[in-house]
Amino acid sequence: MAEYLVPAGFGAAELVEKRSRFIGQVWRVDSEDEARGHIASVRQAHRDARHNCWCYLLRSGAARSFDDGEPQGTAGSPMLEVFRRGGVLDSCCVVTRYFGGVLLGAGGLTRAYGHAAKLALQAAGTLLCTDRRTVSLRCPYRLAARVKAEAERMGGSVEGAAYAADVTMRISVPESLADAFIACAAQYAAIL
Repeated sequence: MAEYLVPAGFGAAELVEKRSRFIGQVWRVDSEDEARGHIASVRQAHRDARHNCWCYLLRSGAARSFDDGEPQGTAGSPMLEVFRRGGVLDSCCVVTRYFGGVLLGAGGLTRAYGHAAKLALQAAGTLLCTDRRTVSLRCPYRLAARVKAEAERMGGSVEGAAYAADVTMRISVPESLADAFIACAAQYAAIL
């Protein structure tokens, strides 16, 4: 997977449906432990709420959802589907429901939880990420600018450089262009 979307940051949104209050929150996460940490903090902050339903979807393939007492498949799954359809990975969402006294039915719950998750994701925004590879190389000083220019032409950037008898650089390039960059840079530098 070369390109994928992630939440740009934290996002929160609120929805009222037949007097029930739905509070959606979204975070970018890198692991299941980090997702569980956000879930636990929301459960603690909203322990008086009727339900704290959640989902997370990670680039590693881990995907989980929880209905927290709502009828099976009416909360966590519709929330998770928002992220799957949007292609948004490394994300965690919790939707808190304060019951308003009116039953919504399975269809109403499914729509409300999905919509609250979608609003929270919109509030967070998304970023396009690209898989990258770091290439280490060594070249003479006179060719360092040329290597850097080739990296930039291919969407890469210099992550670090050490200057001694030669220049040793760490260059990050998009994974899809890494082999082409290595072939090009090998004309000017020794790949480490």
